[in-house]
Amino acid sequence: MSKVILITGASSGIGKSIGDFLYHKGFVVYGTSRNPEKVKDSLFPLISLEVRDVRSIEIAVQKIISIEGKIDVVINNAGIGITGALEEIPMEEIKKNFETNFFGPIEVIKAVLTQMRLQKSGLIINITSISAYMGLPYRSVYSASKGALALITEALRMEVKPMGINITNIALGDFATNIAAGRFHAPIINGSDYEVAYKKTLELIDSGVNAGSKPEIMGQLVYNIIQNPNPNVNYKIGSFLQKFSIVLKRILPDKMFEKMLMNHYKL
Repeated sequence: MSKVILITGASSGIGKSIGDFLYHKGFVVYGTSRNPEKVKDSLFPLISLEVRDVRSIEIAVQKIISIEGKIDVVINNAGIGITGALEEIPMEEIKKNFETNFFGPIEVIKAVLTQMRLQKSGLIINITSISAYMGLPYRSVYSASKGALALITEALRMEVKPMGINITNIALGDFATNIAAGRFHAPIINGSDYEVAYKKTLELIDSGVNAGSKPEIMGQLVYNIIQNPNPNVNYKIGSFLQKFSIVLKRILPDKMFEKMLMNHYKL
């Protein structure tokens, strides 16, 4: 029987690219979207799901189980970006980001683990970010929410591995998607002490996204992970410099690495 795949946030971008690739490989793919009725070109069925709504998650998961009788793979892809000087980001937006990028994926994991434990098998792939490995200026909240999910992945992996369930993390670099359109930007405040530096950083971030990798390559990586009976704890995908920055973070003294980042962002 074909594996049954659930991908959150699969109406566009990376989630859609992963779903399209796996669909063409013969998997049974279900994607989720907050507004699936607005998507007209999906190759695979889209189910309504809001990761900030526990009941919505439970309904979506149970719907797939009632149709297919199982869920083999869950890809926690839904997430949102956020930028700004920490002092100037409204607390409401900080909480919203953690609810989407951290607490939401945890609720999805909890909703599917019951079924996976019954099956004594399953794979959960959490999509995080290379920025999860380091605190980046004007992306503090995003780094923190994705970093928290990456650590949860490492811990939970050891808890459920004896039950036949694998969990892994894919840390992404920049990808050429529409992520910037859905990102919350704290406004640039005229006269703020952060104004000039924040504006320069936003320009650097957006140029990185525009020149980023094509999302189609994610499908091949996810496919390879699904085919691996013992996947790695972490995978990184992005430019050489983005992946190498993780190595530098580990081997350089903290202040030297901090200086390197500040030079990169011209701070």
